[in-house]
Amino acid sequence: MRLARANFFGAPHFIEIAPPALGMKLHRPRVSPDGYGYIGAIASATQTSIRGRSRIGSSKEVFQEDGNLMASAHSNPTSDLLPDSAISDAYIYLLGRLLITRQQQVDFDEEGFVWNELVHRKPGQVAWPNPNLDVAYSEAWVTIDEVSTLLVTVPEITGRYYTVEFINGWGETLANLNERCHPDHPNGLFAICFQGSDVEVPSGALRVDVPAKTMRVLLRVELGANWDEAIALQHQFNFEIWGKLQAPEIPRTVMFDMAHLPGVEAFESAELAMQEKDLSPLDDMQAKVRAIVSEIADPERRAEVDQIIRTKAQADFAAAAPYIGRGWIRNGWARESCCGHWGTDWLTRTTVNYGGIWANVMEEVVYYRGALDKNLSWVEADGTYSLTFPADALPEKFARYFWSIIAVDRQFRHVLPNPLERYLLNKESGVVRSSDGSLTLYFGPAKPDDAPDANWLPTGAGKPWSLTFRFYGPQGGVADGTYYPPPLIRIA
Repeated sequence: MRLARANFFGAPHFIEIAPPALGMKLHRPRVSPDGYGYIGAIASATQTSIRGRSRIGSSKEVFQEDGNLMASAHSNPTSDLLPDSAISDAYIYLLGRLLITRQQQVDFDEEGFVWNELVHRKPGQVAWPNPNLDVAYSEAWVTIDEVSTLLVTVPEITGRYYTVEFINGWGETLANLNERCHPDHPNGLFAICFQGSDVEVPSGALRVDVPAKTMRVLLRVELGANWDEAIALQHQFNFEIWGKLQAPEIPRTVMFDMAHLPGVEAFESAELAMQEKDLSPLDDMQAKVRAIVSEIADPERRAEVDQIIRTKAQADFAAAAPYIGRGWIRNGWARESCCGHWGTDWLTRTTVNYGGIWANVMEEVVYYRGALDKNLSWVEADGTYSLTFPADALPEKFARYFWSIIAVDRQFRHVLPNPLERYLLNKESGVVRSSDGSLTLYFGPAKPDDAPDANWLPTGAGKPWSLTFRFYGPQGGVADGTYYPPPLIRIA
């Protein structure tokens, strides 16, 4: 079986929704209504969520079908078993790591990755979930140790966005190589070294210490108007190991399809998964995971935990998906509360690992997801929508490098096939402003009669969809979190 790759404001008055309270009534939708792909059930009634902001991990309560509060099945303080809420938290926490190890196995077993070798992707590929079609991508899994270093050659690049991002086995961004992070050494030779090692590095190389021996690398070079130049630059990046190295074993944790997340079997891989150090201060979560590993040694308890995972934990995870974990929705657009550097926010980390794996830190790029219209209703598959930016708040105002919008199907996050083979709108699209300087973009299966062709992004027909809005080099309100794109307005 071939497994799919994982991957994921502006108005004076904001329409804002907080994450739904846990324990609220759940229903099963006909289709996945969000760009991150729902699992299990999804929390209903956004009106309920407006009442207040509740956190997964803070509640030990559940509700009956009539809405009356009742005690959790395992909330008895005299019980030695973990309560359902703790099992849900521990499962979502562990899932964040298992999504990484799953992708690592897919990369090596199906994509043919080799340790410390760059894989250059063809620009414009649209087969990935939630693809960034503005950049040329290269990827690698790299490993170093106390006696070896990875030498990275970065070509001189001016007037074009680029970065080499290093990510650990939990999804934490450890380093970016670019002129923003290293203004005195923006190109040339870099030596990626394990923190605390005394390995010798070549003369002229800038040493960059990282607290991990195994990392995923994502290299991005802005395509811009001249793709040939971008591709030539992409191929000038080079990796080379300096010193003797013993390649590690790939962690063979539980494998699963992204549409069918694992149940209790996830905890059978827990000890192997957690051999990778979690840089976030979450020892309490690891203790819960290990407690569950002990509990499920009893067959009867194992069956109970599996049921809790499939009926509660996966539903809790689904309920957090519209908000990208602990983020917020304003004007129908969702923005995560953190990215790349997670602190103690394991919920957002797992949600991003599920829907946008290898996401970078917010100093580099900020993502918004649009799946709701101005009335906070899900955008309709056959609907046509407009998005208008006032003249004093055009997208380029908030991006130092570039902005772009893609439309993807809400279940698997793939771009939507269309006869024009047009999959994004960005600064190279030739979008046309209105006479007053404002910019209106259109999204739908058919172009509105009065819409400039360059301003229309086809959404196909029949598949529920959502938008991904990227700001590379965020600045102004995007950088400080006060800006959200204007609401989507249905016009047909």
